[in-house]
Amino acid sequence: MTNRSVNTLPDFSNIVVAEIAADLEAALATANKTVQSVLDNTNAVNWQNLATPLEEMEADVDALWSPISHLNSVKNSDALREAYNACLPKLSAFSTALGQNKALYNKYRELAESKVYNNLDTAQKRVVENALRDFRLSGIALDDAGQARYKDISQELSLLTTKYEENVMDATQGWQKHITDEADLAGLPESAMAGMAQAAKQAKLAGWLLTLHFPSYMPVMTYADDRSLREEMYTAFATRASDQGPNAGKWDNAEVMVEILALRHEMALLLGFANHAELSLATKMADSPQQVLDFLNDFVVKAKPQAEKQFSELTAFATETAGTGKLEAWDVSYYAEKLRQQRYAISPEELKPYFPEDKVVNGLFKVVQRLYGLDISERIDVDTWHDDVRFFDIFDSAGSLRGQFYLDLYARDKKRGGAWMDDCTSRRKQNGEVVTPIAFLTCNFSPPVGDKPALLTHDEVETLFHEFGHGLHHMLTQVDYSGVSGINGVAWDAVELPSQFMENWTWEREALDLISGHYETGEPLPDVLFERMTSARHFQSAMMMVRQLEFSLFDFRLHLEYSPDKPNQVAAMVKEVRDQVAVVQPPEFNRFANSFSHIFAGGYSAGYYSYLWAEVLSADAYSLFEEKGVFDAKTGQSFLSEILEKGGSRPPMELFVAFRGREPTIDALLRHKGIA
Repeated sequence: MTNRSVNTLPDFSNIVVAEIAADLEAALATANKTVQSVLDNTNAVNWQNLATPLEEMEADVDALWSPISHLNSVKNSDALREAYNACLPKLSAFSTALGQNKALYNKYRELAESKVYNNLDTAQKRVVENALRDFRLSGIALDDAGQARYKDISQELSLLTTKYEENVMDATQGWQKHITDEADLAGLPESAMAGMAQAAKQAKLAGWLLTLHFPSYMPVMTYADDRSLREEMYTAFATRASDQGPNAGKWDNAEVMVEILALRHEMALLLGFANHAELSLATKMADSPQQVLDFLNDFVVKAKPQAEKQFSELTAFATETAGTGKLEAWDVSYYAEKLRQQRYAISPEELKPYFPEDKVVNGLFKVVQRLYGLDISERIDVDTWHDDVRFFDIFDSAGSLRGQFYLDLYARDKKRGGAWMDDCTSRRKQNGEVVTPIAFLTCNFSPPVGDKPALLTHDEVETLFHEFGHGLHHMLTQVDYSGVSGINGVAWDAVELPSQFMENWTWEREALDLISGHYETGEPLPDVLFERMTSARHFQSAMMMVRQLEFSLFDFRLHLEYSPDKPNQVAAMVKEVRDQVAVVQPPEFNRFANSFSHIFAGGYSAGYYSYLWAEVLSADAYSLFEEKGVFDAKTGQSFLSEILEKGGSRPPMELFVAFRGREPTIDALLRHKGIA
């Protein structure tokens, strides 16, 4: 499985779990030989005898590991998990040894200081700059004891973050509720109940089966009239992987978080940073922790008064309509939905029949076609990991293959929650030929029920557009060096720009005509529904923004202010940030941090602020389309050439200014959020 010719797809059916460890050892042994041959070369260093063989070596390891890592997320099993975890220390050790190889570092320095360097193109120079930075961040300057400790920390962190994610997955799957009396589900829409009935049938049960997967959890929180059912489900969800709730102490992430934070802090100190937040910013757009805090606190000042007003209105509405005194956390979504319907006569359920999956997916492709001149076509001859998975090719207007992607849309057991884009293969040149970039696009939507197609909420349509934006960034790159092609080498706080940017089209009438059509009649979204939907767009948007700010400040301050001497720092920081920012105060037993995978297992540590940071960029970028026309071909081509095709080959601010003609302002985002 180690060798890979240009445009070869992963062979999922022939991944033998029992052979993964041996395959990886063989791949790493070959990789080490490549490194040694680069070091043994006594000719003057140049791109071809240094960067090219190392890029090929990394691509070979990725070709083996990427499908295995992906399978571990979407088709988890005890055997695969064991094999995967056994390999993590080997991969970590290999990566650390590479990052601490002084002879290799000296080769890169020699290249950077040579006359040859001046003849490299912009992207190649960026690869060399990033390599030198990454050597420093891998502890190249440390003494032997420091390097050994860095290696140990890296290995421990790779195991702990995986353990954290496994605990969340197990805790999510470890709770379900079987209901046999339909009256218990009063208020739930027919589509949600049909999904629950299908889940029960698959489990060989009568009635309905409720789980903590989002397509089951959210309808209960939003529509169930039975307050005790909402409370029970909220409690199970908000206490996953913790010391509280129905599975208290089972899969508890409390100690895992403490260890992760301690090791991140120790590594930061080892590398000469004051804390993990400073280390995190070494690869981001933001210049300093203070700049991030000022950025977030500025939004708190702007959004919180409006959020408090919105929450007061919701509380008053609940009191008037149901005599509810204090609004508990499990009441908020329920009464918010009732208030939305009263105010705007619109419900997510009313919109779902207009967003059947096929119409949305094909409409998304038409949107991309009109913006960038791309054609997307499905292939059915491709080996995948599940019958629901589809595969597509992307061609440009000249007929060249630009990218390929797997689309895995439905929630199911043994699959990690959430939605994400991951790279399967990155673009590069191999023997003069372009290796086509390939992406994994993964969501967790409700599957089709009976003979009905999968019907998406408008939120889910936005999620699909978001992930596809990441996919386009990865697949449309024209950079030929994998270190900075696609999303590689892009500052983490700019990586959400193309994804959040794509969401805007889900609100435009012209685009909605392409992505919507009633699943029975084909009728496009009626004007009256469109008007109600757009009127309701800013409903409780300030409440949603302060929730994002709560997550961002908790993450950033936790990593900035961490001290090994303080006990209970996670709980203390949750409380402190909530007291400053939150308008909805969750109950004492809430343990949201225990399942906050983004920051403890997903690469967003001291970086969750990136969503809001990049949203400023995306809203401002989109405002040019608002000026010129949402399908203006010239503006579309400019975004394609200045942002999507450039990958990480230049600093993100340079790319933004090249597209927008100036640096970003926050005005467009505040307008999009309806925040004065």
